[in-house]
Amino acid sequence: MRKILETLRLREQLGFGNRQIARALQTGHSTVADYLRRAELAGIDYQIALALGHEELEHRLFPPKAPASVKRPQPNWAYIHTELKRKHVTLDLLWRE
Repeated sequence: MRKILETLRLREQLGFGNRQIARALQTGHSTVADYLRRAELAGIDYQIALALGHEELEHRLFPPKAPASVKRPQPNWAYIHTELKRKHVTLDLLWRE
């Protein structure tokens, strides 16, 4: 969380670019770009981030993912197990079937 706050500070107060911030924080420039993009979409700048606190900032920038709405049926594991006992039957072959 400290890196997110520091990323916002370096961008707003010092005007650093993504690669400069990445070098200063010893992280990837794509990570810096991701943090800044998420903060921009959430409408959060450095001052707001300081006021929010670590947990609220993380919750706003990284909201929990919604569960998948499509449930895939489970394979028939008993059938697969018995088929794999046969000669020349592989998991790849069963997958293709």
